Amino acid sequence: MMGEYIELANYKVISFDKIPSTQTFAHNMIADGRGADHVAILADAQSAGRGRYKRTWISHHGNLYVSFIYACEERDARLAYAVGVAIAETLISFGVVPTIKWPNDILIDNKKVSGTLIEYSGRFVVVGIGINIKSNPTVKASYKTTKLDNYVSVTRDELLNKLMRNLDKWRRSDFCVVRTRWTELAAGLNHNVKYRGEPVELIGINENGALILRRESHYLLVYGDEITMS
Repeated sequence: MMGEYIELANYKVISFDKIPSTQTFAHNMIADGRGADHVAILADAQSAGRGRYKRTWISHHGNLYVSFIYACEERDARLAYAVGVAIAETLISFGVVPTIKWPNDILIDNKKVSGTLIEYSGRFVVVGIGINIKSNPTVKASYKTTKLDNYVSVTRDELLNKLMRNLDKWRRSDFCVVRTRWTELAAGLNHNVKYRGEPVELIGINENGALILRRESHYLLVYGDEITMS
């Protein structure tokens, strides 16, 4: 399978019309010894896109589907917040007003417009990002989605270029700066959410990237579990 190679914003981009999954392709590159820092796998469409918890990511033409490979010696929970802020700031630069649902889903008017999948592989981390531009999937009535075309006119390449620059900026930023900006953009802060089916209050994140929840007088630190907005 051959892709088109281009250089863009300090990244080596491998672009495809359609592949099963940019995330899987990135992992295969790493497994084959071809993984390198600042490589991006881009596809116009995916036949087997996936999100967190192995959920299907519906991937029609017209949206942004990209997986970034970064050198990474160890897992870092703080990365998810830097990525979330980078995506949000990218949308803000085009005049959109987003919020971030923990840890890095991007919402507009409480509807999901972007999702991220972060997976570690050897000495690398693969950051998969999908942003709805021209279309948004109908999943179920309670799971609302939207697309950028409802709010602003932007091309995929314009979005990608700005996103790459913001990812580099926020990944390099001190986490105290990332944490402050994430908190400013966070959806549901100081409101009740559900954690493992139980209502808790969403307080914020700590200096290590743990989510801080409060159940009555008890505080919980959460890293990998999913929360649901009430």
